[in-house]
Amino acid sequence: MGDMTNSDFYAKNQRNEGSHAGGFGCSLMDLRTLMELRGNDAIVKIQEDYGDVEGLCKRLKTSPTEGLAGVATDLDKRKETFGRNLIPPKKPKTFLQLVWEALQDVTLIILEIAAIISLGLSFYQPPGEGNEACGAAAGGVEDEGESEAGWIEGAAILLSVVCVVLVTAFNDWSKEKQFRGLQSRIEQEQKFQVVRGGQVIQLPVADIVVGDIAQVKYGDLLPADGILIQGNDLKIDESSLTGESDHVRKAPDRDPMLLSGTHVMEGSGRVLVTAVGVNSQTGIIFTLLGASGEEEEKKEKKGKMQDGNLENSQTKAVKKQDGAAAMEMQPLKSAEGGESDEKEKKKVNVSKKEKSVLQGKLTKLAVQIGKAGLVMSAITVIILVLYFCIDNFVVLKRPWLPECTPIYIQYFVKFFIIGVTVLVVAVPEGLPLAVTISLAYSVKKMMKDNNLVRHLDACETMGNATAICSDKTGTLTTNRMTAVQLYVADVHYKEIPDPSVLPPKTLEILINAISINSAYTTKILPPDKEGGLPKQVGNKTECGLLGLVLDLKRDYQPIRDQMPEEKLYKVYTFNSVRKSMSTVIKLPDGSFRMYSKGASEILLKKCSRILNETGEAKLFRPRDRDEMVKKVIEPMACDGLRTIGVAYRDFSASPEPDWENEADILTDLTGICVVGIEDPVRPEVPAAIQKCQRAGITVRMVTGDNINTARAIAIKCGIIHPGEDFLCIDGKEFNRRIRNEKGEVEQERIDKVWPKLRVLARSSPTDKHTLVKGIIDSTMVEQRQVVAVTGDGTNDGPALKKADVGFAMGIAGTDVAKEASDIILTDDNFSSIVKAVMWGRNVYDSISKFLQFQLTVNVVAVIVAFTGACITQDSPLKAVQMLWVNLIMDTFASLALATEPPTESLLMRKPYGRNKPLISSTMTKNILGHGVYQLVIIFTLLFVGENIFDIDSGRNAPLHAPPSEHYTIIFNTFVMMQLFNEINARKIHGERNVFNGIFRNPIFCTIVLGTFAVQIIIVQFGGKPFSCSPLDLDKWMWCVFLGVGELLWGQVISTIPNSRLKFLKGAGQLTEKDEVPEEEMNEDNEEIDHAERELRRGQILWFRGLNRIQTQIEVVNTFKSGTSFQGALRRQSSTTSQNQDVTNVSSPTHVSVSNALSSPTNTTAVPAGQC
Repeated sequence: MGDMTNSDFYAKNQRNEGSHAGGFGCSLMDLRTLMELRGNDAIVKIQEDYGDVEGLCKRLKTSPTEGLAGVATDLDKRKETFGRNLIPPKKPKTFLQLVWEALQDVTLIILEIAAIISLGLSFYQPPGEGNEACGAAAGGVEDEGESEAGWIEGAAILLSVVCVVLVTAFNDWSKEKQFRGLQSRIEQEQKFQVVRGGQVIQLPVADIVVGDIAQVKYGDLLPADGILIQGNDLKIDESSLTGESDHVRKAPDRDPMLLSGTHVMEGSGRVLVTAVGVNSQTGIIFTLLGASGEEEEKKEKKGKMQDGNLENSQTKAVKKQDGAAAMEMQPLKSAEGGESDEKEKKKVNVSKKEKSVLQGKLTKLAVQIGKAGLVMSAITVIILVLYFCIDNFVVLKRPWLPECTPIYIQYFVKFFIIGVTVLVVAVPEGLPLAVTISLAYSVKKMMKDNNLVRHLDACETMGNATAICSDKTGTLTTNRMTAVQLYVADVHYKEIPDPSVLPPKTLEILINAISINSAYTTKILPPDKEGGLPKQVGNKTECGLLGLVLDLKRDYQPIRDQMPEEKLYKVYTFNSVRKSMSTVIKLPDGSFRMYSKGASEILLKKCSRILNETGEAKLFRPRDRDEMVKKVIEPMACDGLRTIGVAYRDFSASPEPDWENEADILTDLTGICVVGIEDPVRPEVPAAIQKCQRAGITVRMVTGDNINTARAIAIKCGIIHPGEDFLCIDGKEFNRRIRNEKGEVEQERIDKVWPKLRVLARSSPTDKHTLVKGIIDSTMVEQRQVVAVTGDGTNDGPALKKADVGFAMGIAGTDVAKEASDIILTDDNFSSIVKAVMWGRNVYDSISKFLQFQLTVNVVAVIVAFTGACITQDSPLKAVQMLWVNLIMDTFASLALATEPPTESLLMRKPYGRNKPLISSTMTKNILGHGVYQLVIIFTLLFVGENIFDIDSGRNAPLHAPPSEHYTIIFNTFVMMQLFNEINARKIHGERNVFNGIFRNPIFCTIVLGTFAVQIIIVQFGGKPFSCSPLDLDKWMWCVFLGVGELLWGQVISTIPNSRLKFLKGAGQLTEKDEVPEEEMNEDNEEIDHAERELRRGQILWFRGLNRIQTQIEVVNTFKSGTSFQGALRRQSSTTSQNQDVTNVSSPTHVSVSNALSSPTNTTAVPAGQC
């Protein structure tokens, strides 16, 4: 970041430019220029201007140990002088903007044009009105009053367009509002540890002010810029600002600058906050971005934006923001601006437009239906126009008179309107609405089930999950650690002993080792309510050890007061490589003592002595160690306990050891004890895991714990059952099995391991990522596996990102994990994941229900409008009636069917998988079956209805004729059949009882009854605008009776077995052929090393594939025809891997994929996955 540009940009926005604003010893500008320096420059600048960090603290009127006093007036003054710690969110779209966006819908535009033309022509008084020569054309215009009502049809179409637009816009608006609500909830929940008045308190991030002393620790996402006062082995991941992936070491004397938006990867420390909100490094980038966005928008308005390229960056990203990224303090991934910034913006763009599996299938379906509708409507218009012309000018040999032209045009407009009506009915506008409502409703309800969904589509992906890789600690267990066994002074105590039986010397060292060698932020506090369990704050394992100190009737606090954190000489913090933590202190005589604790097997390997029963150190040889592992550690682990070793080592004062040389320091230790810590399984977990297994989801446990402990817990949870054929291995063995001689991971090897793997113990974060990637990329099973992963630590980030759905822990999770996740479990409980599966499946089912209903209506309405128009020159269902049907069908049915609550029965079936068509054979059977019933009824009414009810025929009515009872009965029966079919649509798996659980969904009941009521009003009082004539009770009863027939017919349909209807299979596979190549493309893109294997498989499958070539060629054509192919690629980039940059999908890939698809060998390799 150029220092100049920033300062310039901000000089304008500075209010308090007084040299030392607000009575503080330095101004906002001073601090900002300071924070732009790094490393040595920063240290020099601090020394020159302030002496040292203490001097800076004095100027900011704060104490490095006590923090701010926390006086309200002082805090307000700081907020006024140095700004608040929040980045103002982007302005949400106004309702009008959303209306404008909804109006962009192509179908609606066509309708608007048709309506306007119709309106224009109805006001135009044709001169040739009295002219007999115009013949049939002038038929219905004699009646003066009727001709004036011609405008009604156009106006009514416009009105219904307005309705559709308002519904869509309101829906978008409420969705955005909901999202902002969710987002601000996440923000309010983010708290940070700050020292105020000598007390460590948790503050909401927005309340942090300049001058605060914050405590940072492993896993934190820094909320503000600051300068390190004191740190222990602090390492920061600054990649979010600099793009450098290496972790940066921070120390007060090397590089004390900590920047907001960066992640603490190791260690801990105390920080003086120097810049917050828009003045912090992240804030500056955000503000610059915001500014560039606004400037671009202005430019666009001036019309200078011919270059579509530029506009692509921010404005579009803003469009797709969804209110999400703007609210989150997600630092943009670059500080240099320029190139990488551009890439970043493009990345933001694409990621917002990603489609989930379901949306991909839906888009495909909508396009297919739309095309069919377009063809039908075009044919309708052509037939009508030809029929009219032939009838008038050929058969009746009338001349075309100029004065008759307007009348003819009026007829043509009417035909055009009928054509448009057919199209409108064919296009299911309700689909996007149903999806949105269903997802938004589910997300809202999932909040109550402790699932905070960050990405909408994660909700529906979860329904397809086939595997869950879960952490053990805190997810399957309660994460309340208690020490229950102890091996000390050569004795293995099965419960915590009385302190009097232990050698005093050993006890003293043990208490000190635990109290000093643990994060000082870890504490055990008195319970919140009487009789409750003590509150554990901080690292839970350390809490268990501190609990041991209290059980031994000692207190850790006085020891810590005696040896405050500043006095600790050196701290080696815990990380996943060391698997231990050590603290060095300087003893009064100048020598050093180091306390260590860590995983028992690892720590014992570093011990050469151990304290015996008298408290003296005796030799500890490798064979003693093996015996101890057998006699002490394994029995503890088999009881499901975590084993922690505690040890120490003394160093002489001179020469001082080289503390940087870890290998020499962390050896030759003296063992003190081994503690067995229990973390009990959550009571509701075994039942939840059983549900998962029944639902066809494999649960795997991935943990850093000892293999025996992990196995014991897995048996308690029901992940493994004794006597089954499964694998429990540790990270070392896992890597040995999956890597070749060169140490590279091979997919074929992973494929031999993962299907039976149930427990992976002592695993590193990379193992977790490798396993998840291996399962996702596997081609062994015909359905691609959909993997969910739970994680809480910073190191789980990559695995959470790689997984199809990442769950982060809301309570124990670090900010980094939450950032990488899709869903946050607010109660850290595994059983909430099962709820997410249930909701996910429910979303999929709701949309299938809606589709089944919608497509039946579409099929019937299109055929009726088409045949009716061709045979009687006038659609039996008028444009306005169609729109009403479309409105009730689309909007209300999507509301009614999308809000069905989930039931336990959803967990009784296997997941659908990614390649399963959206419309199953049962659904096809229902759609066609009900379609046949409705068409038979409607055509019967249309052609012989006047005889049955003894009324005037409505067929061949002149242009502006009044509405007939005949056509009203047809319209009413049609709507009644839809209403009762909506009840049928509640079940899509061929269940008999369609009323089952209907009262659990009040929305459904309300909508069905409401629609019925409105229909009565339309028929009885709709009159001319709705082309309805009032019906008497007798005719009403017939309409309702024909509607109820739907329910009976539904029973008949479900009696016919699918196996009898061979042709259904084909009809059901609507979207499979589009889904597969895309899936395969993912694999091509990601697993280049398996190309030969694919080829071999391709040759084997050559014969089996021949008969599929036909289908494939169609696919190739679809893909070659631009748009869908681009879309597929875009979608594919989202599914392949979020870790891969979108920039990887460059044009060469397009070429190779299309070539691959065109060449015959590969044509068969494409469906290989599903054969």
